[in-house]
Amino acid sequence: MPPWLHPQLDADGRLRFDAFMELALYDSEHGYYTTRISDVGRGADFSTSATISSTLGRAVAHWIASHPIRNVIEIGAGNGALAHAARKSLPILKRLRLKLHIVERSPVLRKLQQELLGNKATWHETIHSALAATNGEALIYSNEVPDAFSARIFRATKFDDVYEELFLKPLGDSLTESWSPASDLPDSTIFTHSWPEGQVIEVLDSYRNWLLDWVPDWKSGSILTIDYGDHPQGIYDRRPGGSLRGYFLHQLVTGPTCYQHAGRQDLTTDVNFDDLVHWSTPLALQTVSYQTQAEFLAPHARQTHADQFLTDPTTVGGAFKVLEQKRT
Repeated sequence: MPPWLHPQLDADGRLRFDAFMELALYDSEHGYYTTRISDVGRGADFSTSATISSTLGRAVAHWIASHPIRNVIEIGAGNGALAHAARKSLPILKRLRLKLHIVERSPVLRKLQQELLGNKATWHETIHSALAATNGEALIYSNEVPDAFSARIFRATKFDDVYEELFLKPLGDSLTESWSPASDLPDSTIFTHSWPEGQVIEVLDSYRNWLLDWVPDWKSGSILTIDYGDHPQGIYDRRPGGSLRGYFLHQLVTGPTCYQHAGRQDLTTDVNFDDLVHWSTPLALQTVSYQTQAEFLAPHARQTHADQFLTDPTTVGGAFKVLEQKRT
């Protein structure tokens, strides 16, 4: 176990998984996103739809242009490729005098964004700052952001409505699992389903708390959320071990290997879009549309190998979903 994690252990010498994931990704001195990630795209740590083709940028640009609001906020902009492609692919955006704001936690990625976009954007460490700069009126979009929030992990037992929660504890230089009866269950649609004994499920409770924190400051606009995920049944079909996975030195890792290399690998889970809708309703967010990436990109795709890959409904085009909601 890395020494820098020891001070975070609880009185029982354990670390709840979501706390571990938050530290592993975002610790100011050791986190993967804050210190280790080098770049996003071909030959970098990982690729996104925005770095594979400019088509996602064209689709987002058309989405922006279809709204009257001219303040735009991108959450977690990667290396800046999506914002760059949006501006470049639709010249009308330049004439609309848009004001682009980027919210970015990673100093490494913020530097890459600034090198690519120059003075075309204003950067913020929090969405509160970005909303203050737009007087609470803004279009908001993100690509692969909820999946990077820390997840609480649970395991179904043989008793209905009884779950165990995952903690990690030191074992030599490593970390090992410690499952304990869940003392509280977060607000999630996932617990309305019946799961077989041993099924592992994840809840992005940190994303819910993030929404609760800032959405009340958002006066008007629409939000576009693009990420890989599904309804709970789709996520966990033939996945008894859950959707948690990591990427270490470009290699996919699953199971207990995800608990190793803390701060040196990416960690992610699929997004339960039912939860995103469920959490947004009390915050006066109305769902406008929910579609696959293939459907969202179809009007803008070209006959290239990259676009065929991104719009293939049997793979990436179907795995990624696009949720649009508006502030009401």
